[in-house]
Amino acid sequence: MAQRNLKRARVGVSGDGEGAGPAVAAGLRRHPRLPNYETVALMLQGGGALGAYQAGVFQGLDEAGIEPNWIAGISIGALNTAIIAGNPPEQRVERLLQFWETICQPAFGLPLPAPIEHVLFNSSEAVRKAFTAAQAMSAIVEGQRGFFVPRFPPPLPTVSGPPQLASYYDTTPLKTTLESLCDFDRINSGEIRVSVGAVNCGTGNFAYFDNTRATLRPEHFIASGALPPGFAAVEIDGQFYWDGGLMSNTPLYEVLQSTPRRDTLAFQVDLWSAIGPVPDNITDVQGRMKDIQYSSRTRLVTDMLQRSQRFRHVLREVLDRVPVEQRDDPWCELAEDLSCSKRYNVVHLIYRHKEYEGHYKDFQFGLSTMREHWRSGLEDIRHSLEQPGWLDLPDNDAGFVTHDIHRDSR
Repeated sequence: MAQRNLKRARVGVSGDGEGAGPAVAAGLRRHPRLPNYETVALMLQGGGALGAYQAGVFQGLDEAGIEPNWIAGISIGALNTAIIAGNPPEQRVERLLQFWETICQPAFGLPLPAPIEHVLFNSSEAVRKAFTAAQAMSAIVEGQRGFFVPRFPPPLPTVSGPPQLASYYDTTPLKTTLESLCDFDRINSGEIRVSVGAVNCGTGNFAYFDNTRATLRPEHFIASGALPPGFAAVEIDGQFYWDGGLMSNTPLYEVLQSTPRRDTLAFQVDLWSAIGPVPDNITDVQGRMKDIQYSSRTRLVTDMLQRSQRFRHVLREVLDRVPVEQRDDPWCELAEDLSCSKRYNVVHLIYRHKEYEGHYKDFQFGLSTMREHWRSGLEDIRHSLEQPGWLDLPDNDAGFVTHDIHRDSR
């Protein structure tokens, strides 16, 4: 175990463009004691380049000895899900770092030398904004290594062809990357339950690909992140699928409404914050639109689930007070089906917008920015796990609690 912790301690990211950073003390951090939860879920939202924040959150869970037994993701969250579930525990953080360091490089050209990138990224706000905007433009022009490349010649707007080619970029490199970094036999072994969301292009219905119901392949994860018109629909069993974020960018509902119900500790990792400043220029308007669109009303969904669970929980308590001889009443039998004594604890980790980020933050794949996103996720989960009582089973009348380090610290 000591050797495993030392290996983890060398894996991390820092703000100086070098390798190990925030995880240097990983092997020394205390492991919190978890109550006997039946499900420990990690739920990963879509958000493109912002997904490095999720990798930081996972690193914090990993160093704390918390191993989810269900991971659900959408879009970039689905890709992070594949990397985590497709590797043994001792290699997951290392593989995540390898994945992010790969896709945060230009598809064809050479990346800037680390010292130069460090200087530009850590210069004045004006220089940083210009530098990150140039990196976002590079993603548009030439794509990202091991992820996507422009189609050549580009598609003509009115010329029909196979749905797999109706996009500006080709994600064939992503399939190769996933196959090289993930063991799909492990993903389908049932060691971890895996669910990734996508939208059926033909029916408009939302679909979850789940390893308890199907054998998952790279195509399922790529489909979850196939955001049009940049990326083409992915064919799976004769149907075509787009990015799940088109309908719901957060797998929260899928996990918390699953049956049979189980005592659940859920880490909900969001890349878009519904709360933010009112924009005062056109560029910020575009960015704020994305925040609102892709946050998927996480707070509203959570509140709705909390209210419904409270009704089920209260109904269970009332039924326990009904004499046994009256339990065969049809209304009691119906109440029995609707009631629930299970408990849910949801810990929110929500990425907070940085001042220098523009509307392109979801496709700005710079290495320095990636490291900063990763570090933010690691700091947020470490801070969350330090809060006394946050991991306890709820003991209120709803059997449901939520925590958010940013909300609760205001």
